[in-house]
Amino acid sequence: QVQLVESGGGLVQAGGSLRLSCAASGGTFSSYVMGWFRQAPGKEREFVATIVWSGSKTYYADSVKGRFTMSRDNAKNTVYLQMSGLKPEDTAVYYCVARRSSAGMTTYFSQYDYWGQGTQVTVSS
Repeated sequence: QVQLVESGGGLVQAGGSLRLSCAASGGTFSSYVMGWFRQAPGKEREFVATIVWSGSKTYYADSVKGRFTMSRDNAKNTVYLQMSGLKPEDTAVYYCVARRSSAGMTTYFSQYDYWGQGTQVTVSS
């Protein structure tokens, strides 16, 4: 069983930056595709970014492309989401997710095997 714990959320002004972290335990971290999703109040959960096990390939939602960067450190069992140029519409609870690498990358939340409790990101205008 894999446990995922997000951290790094908070309140930031528009145009600012935050770095989210997700620490994984209970599994072979390097064998998992990792991702980030977010959910704003009253809205559907949406895909943000995903990264392959090696870190060599990433994929982003159009809404965050060029502003967010996902990376991973397999030695630390941690993935990161560096967010810059934050906008009020980025306000949401951000969730870290994982799925076995053999299944490939996906933008569908239901196709991930594990997820964390989430961390709140609030961007003020």
